[in-house]
Amino acid sequence: MTHSTIQTNPKLTTAPFKADHVGSLLRPDSIHEARKQFKEGTITSEQLREIETTEIKRIVDKQIEVGLKAVTDGEFRRTFWHTDFMAHINGFEGYTPEKGYQFKNVETEAYDVRNIGKISFNENHPFLSDFIEFKDIVGGRAVPKLTIPSPNQFFNQGIRDEAIYPDLEDYAKDVIQAYRDAFQAFYDAGARYIQIDDVYIAGLSSPDIPFNDGKYNREYLIDLALRVANGVLEGKPADLAVTTHLCRGNYQSDWAFEGSYALIAPTLFAKEKVDGFFLEYDDDRSGSFQPLEHIPNGGPRVVLGVFTSKNGELENKEAIKARVAEAAKYVPLEQLCISPQCGFASTHHGNLLTEEQQWDKLRYIVEVSEEIFGE
Repeated sequence: MTHSTIQTNPKLTTAPFKADHVGSLLRPDSIHEARKQFKEGTITSEQLREIETTEIKRIVDKQIEVGLKAVTDGEFRRTFWHTDFMAHINGFEGYTPEKGYQFKNVETEAYDVRNIGKISFNENHPFLSDFIEFKDIVGGRAVPKLTIPSPNQFFNQGIRDEAIYPDLEDYAKDVIQAYRDAFQAFYDAGARYIQIDDVYIAGLSSPDIPFNDGKYNREYLIDLALRVANGVLEGKPADLAVTTHLCRGNYQSDWAFEGSYALIAPTLFAKEKVDGFFLEYDDDRSGSFQPLEHIPNGGPRVVLGVFTSKNGELENKEAIKARVAEAAKYVPLEQLCISPQCGFASTHHGNLLTEEQQWDKLRYIVEVSEEIFGE
């Protein structure tokens, strides 16, 4: 299959990058210890923050050293990849339910968010000051990348209070507006690369998860997820790159569900107006590359998560190159990038590998990308 070149597309000179990463990094022992001391009351929140800042400075330097063009704060100020952000949106609170989420081999630490009022963006959201400080740390040496949960994460079962929002469409309308305001606030704070992380949409493509409670079937929910994503993106600044990362669960190297992207590809891959998709392709649970045929030619970049963040073993270079060549049957090579399938520590617990292995893997991804893409 041949494709016309799209190198003239200005979007392809920006994020996502040929060698990119999803965002979270293993928390060092110093942060684990400081969190413990803070809970015990032996250090202040200011002292905890100072330790986090020191470690963020270190890992920003390290990301630049291994050759990444986009760097993150490793999500070092968070406990979970999603709830820390969600709990600070007006109309929501964090709480401890009776049980965590059941993954394949482990139940997660119990913590979630729930709807307690009308939804809007909190102009004093702590992620804003965190990002400003992070951007200053990066200091123009790389692109500071912000990772936040997708607006569609608010549609997980049990979050919406039906007494406050009896109509799901009204709930969606307010979530969209809150995120549009959030994007503008982060843009004003200097963000030019935002990644929205989405387990919910990946779940919509899993045959293992029944999406039919008698009220809303899977087809309606897929359509709603697209309308939410595109509603948030409508009117965003032209120089703000936004990507979607689809994940099937990443907790202490375990996973939550499986299933290819086939059920969502005709809708979301074809029509979601993002600049890129970060897709899990590190094992057989992800299915084939065929759903990528729905990605528009010259449209979003596809970041192939063909490296795993769940262990420290380096993938076979020739096998990776063969997989990228296979994906290029469906999406032009110029439109492809590579990364790990997820972060190294979606929660504070982290995956089962060492920090040295994490850096070796990221350095290796940069090296392989240079051999495949010449950049």
